[in-house]
This record gives sequence, C-alpha cells and structure tokens, in this order.
Amino acid sequence: MELDLGWVRDVRVNLSATERRVATLPGRRTVKKDAQAAWLLKALTCIDLTTLNGDDTEGRVRRLCAKAARPVRPDLLEAIGMTDRILTTGAVCVYHRFVATAVDALKGTGIPVAAVSTGFPAGLSPHHLKVQEIKESVADGAEEIDIVITREHVLTGNWQALYDEMREYREACGDAHVKAILATGDIKTLRNVARASLVCMMAGADFIKTSTGKEGINATLAVSLTMLRCIRAYEERTGIKVGYKPAGGISTAKDVLNYQFLMKEELGRDWLEPDLFRIGASSLLADIERQLEHHVTGAYSAFLRHPLG
Repeated sequence: MELDLGWVRDVRVNLSATERRVATLPGRRTVKKDAQAAWLLKALTCIDLTTLNGDDTEGRVRRLCAKAARPVRPDLLEAIGMTDRILTTGAVCVYHRFVATAVDALKGTGIPVAAVSTGFPAGLSPHHLKVQEIKESVADGAEEIDIVITREHVLTGNWQALYDEMREYREACGDAHVKAILATGDIKTLRNVARASLVCMMAGADFIKTSTGKEGINATLAVSLTMLRCIRAYEERTGIKVGYKPAGGISTAKDVLNYQFLMKEELGRDWLEPDLFRIGASSLLADIERQLEHHVTGAYSAFLRHPLG
C-alpha cells in the first residue's frame, strides 16, 4: 500500500501497560505432559534453523540441513506416536555464500532456504550492493530473504526513506518471501518499533522480524507484543496477514512456549503455523528434543546427545 504517514505518526505505545501484559503471561499460561509435547512439536516446525557464524563451512551447512529434515530422533517420535507424520523445521537460514549448498542438501524435502541479506547484520553496505545480494540469493535458489533495514532511517524519523528502501527490497525478492529485520535492540523505543513495523508492512514485507541475533538486545516479549499489535492493526485495516519472526536469545523450550502463547492470544490460531510464524534459532531445537525425551523417559539427557552439527 502507499505510505500512510498519518497512521505512522499517530502510533503510541503504553510502555507500562505493555510490561504488565507480558509480565503476567508466564504465570497465566502453562501446558504440561502430552499438551506440552504437542506445543513443542508445533514449535519445531516453525524454527528457521540457523547458522550465521564466521567459521561456517559447507560441511556444517549440510549437517544442519540433515538435522532440519529429521529434527527429532525416530525413537522419540515412535514413543510419542508421531511416526506417521513428516516433521521438519520451517526453513534453514544461512549466509548467501551457502545458499546453493543448502538448496542442494534440502532437495526433495520441501524445506525452503532463507538467506540473510542487505549487508547483514549491520545493513551498512552500499544500497546497490544490497539489492544485488538479494537478487543473487534468489538466483541461487533462496525462497526467503531476511533483509536488514537501515536503522538510521528509524532513528531520524525518515519514514519515506525506510518505505522506499523496503519497496526496492520487496521488488528485488520477486517471488521469494521477504522478512524485514528491524533490529529492535538498536532502534531504542517501542514507538520506533511500532512505526518501523507499520512502514515495512506498508512497503510489502511478508514477515516482520525482531533482530539479527547479533545485537546486544534481541527478541523480547515486550517488543513482540508491540509488533503483534501492529500486525493485527494492519490486518484489520487491509485484510492482509503478515507473519512474525522473533530471533535471538530464544534458546529454551520454556522461552518458545511463551512466544507461542502470546501469538495465540494476540493473533489467533493461524499465527501458530510456519506460513505466519517463524523462530530464528540455533540451539532451541536441541532443548526441544531434550524436553521431548524427558516427556518419554522421565529423565533429561545431555545436549551432546542432540547435536545440530
């Protein structure tokens, strides 16, 4: 849609009410036993299994892809009664350098490859190189592109520049889904988070995402509530459903359950599926598998028994 600056400038966020709302969530919502196992199995289907390290190698990426295709040990699935289901993670997320490798490793699985782009994580590369990076990742087979916005546009209130930038990224992605990373820890205030969320959705983002995972502060429940309320307002006004991806710091099953509860309460059942909900994570899957093993055996196992590669 066209940029509606009136809507953007009218946005307000009640900080104390937001903090109260998320503080009560863990105490009000809990699931146990079979119900917890079911929620965790749903969560793993929404994970963008990620490796974004300077020492990544082709071998590591291929091992990650193998884990994405078979995220839970067969004996655990059998004990839970899920051997008739095909469970995979929502996507595999890598740097552009490894897109072709991941596409090859995931052939036949139906798992999409997501590429971080536009000068990830700082987003300060020359603009024409950012656009070219998107195009090259799409050409290599990436079906999803995680772009980083220019934080300066948010911090200086230059909403037109942010909108124009996001529109160019959207166009460069073609048929690939685009996730707009707001780097919420860098843009300081919940009002900035809300305004940036709206502008990116107006410019065509399929998902809005909290963080690169490289900032000092990444995904939080308060930031998530703010972004989810913007998604709800956008759907009410336009009829368009936009997805949500928290990333960075979500490493335990307990963490992800709180995000799932918040999604369900704020946006409804549709936003618990991978087409509208993703979790950017690397170590989360191992903890989910540990919790499933505890559900089956009554004992916790060491992390080394649930390797990601």
